[in-house]
Amino acid sequence: MKTEYAARRLPVVVIGAGPVGLAAAAHLTGHEVPPLVLEAGAAAGAAIGDWRHVRLFSRWGDNIDPAAGRLLDAAGWAPPDPHHRPTGAELVQEYLLPLARVPALAGRIRYRARVVGIGRYGMDRLGGTGRAGTPFVVRLMDGTELLARAIVDASGTWHNPNHLGGEGLPAIGEAEAAAYLDFSLPDVLGAGRPVHAGRHTVVVGAGHSAANILLDLVELAARQPGTRITWVVRRVGVDPVFAPDAPDALPARGAIGTRLRQLVESGAVALHTGFVTGRVDVLASQVRLTARDGRAVVADRVVVATGFRADHRIAAQLRLDLDPVLGTSRGLAPLIDPDLTRRLPAPPHGVAELRHPEPGYFVAGIKSYGQASAFLMATGYRQVRTIAAHLAGSSAAGWYGTGWYGTGWYGTGHRFRRPPRWHPVHPDGPVPVAQPDETVSATPYANQ
Repeated sequence: MKTEYAARRLPVVVIGAGPVGLAAAAHLTGHEVPPLVLEAGAAAGAAIGDWRHVRLFSRWGDNIDPAAGRLLDAAGWAPPDPHHRPTGAELVQEYLLPLARVPALAGRIRYRARVVGIGRYGMDRLGGTGRAGTPFVVRLMDGTELLARAIVDASGTWHNPNHLGGEGLPAIGEAEAAAYLDFSLPDVLGAGRPVHAGRHTVVVGAGHSAANILLDLVELAARQPGTRITWVVRRVGVDPVFAPDAPDALPARGAIGTRLRQLVESGAVALHTGFVTGRVDVLASQVRLTARDGRAVVADRVVVATGFRADHRIAAQLRLDLDPVLGTSRGLAPLIDPDLTRRLPAPPHGVAELRHPEPGYFVAGIKSYGQASAFLMATGYRQVRTIAAHLAGSSAAGWYGTGWYGTGWYGTGHRFRRPPRWHPVHPDGPVPVAQPDETVSATPYANQ
């Protein structure tokens, strides 16, 4: 069977049904570009379930994408208080699940659809002739292959944490000690309480995730005698983000620095700086972390809050231009270099900074930051707004808005500051699936 695929008949595949992935689908829908969202989990926001107990630093008003908010308004959604800071569970239950059910998106989301590879139909990374006009082929874990006119990878980094070892490599013995290590954000006041109460927990990391865990452990220690807390930091000095009264774009995040410093000075938290873990040894019922300089700490439990990194292996057959340090697009790297922009949100950016040599392929959301960590959801919303406009050929593709609050949503009736045409696209039939005996005509894609 021979089938010709015109560019407009193929969907834009969005990988991930988290906040940024669903926002991408909402913006594409508004531009009359049909999306197809592929979510590896069983429901929207599946990965957030692992940190459902964590409260965000930012308010509802900054965590709801305007295009998504408008779709929800049309569906009769009851909006939350825009000034409240939601937990991960609230983000999923009150926003992502209702958004995934709106008529314009519900039929465009496939669950339990894990992407394992992306390529160009009929050619590998070396093939150049007609590449921009050749559809992408997206392969799923179950062997299904889908065709797409473009790709927006918003799959995140949650399942790819950094190692405990200080050089970016696993510490010696790290795999053998896995039963004692937590690479997620354990709910030490809830489900994780039994393994932390009355015991010694070491928290490794100098970011805000580590800070949140430390504060929860301090609260647990106040309730449960015998609970000990040690904070291990690789740097020689405590990260500037924890300096007392340091300015921060998010007040709730900035206040943590003052509180944490007080706890260290009072002795409630034992701090070890310049501790680069080289080895982990399992003892009778504990683990021992040994630093490169010979210092050692013995603990019942170790929380590895050393951050996450982007995994680009599914795009190995695409032409990517990655920054050698951060692992992000080369155009974005100077804007998010942590040595230059720690404490500040990245300047407004969009297609120009996110593009790769592979036409029509974009990485958005926290995955776009590579190994940089100062990511805000509102930044991801700005990214997909410009990507959707670019794929639709809109002049708004280069308009980023002003200020980092530029994409905030503040209640029913919100409208775009500069709206595109708004005609929600409803599912109108099955998405084309590649078959082994089909051929694809190289129809150039407009605006790519």
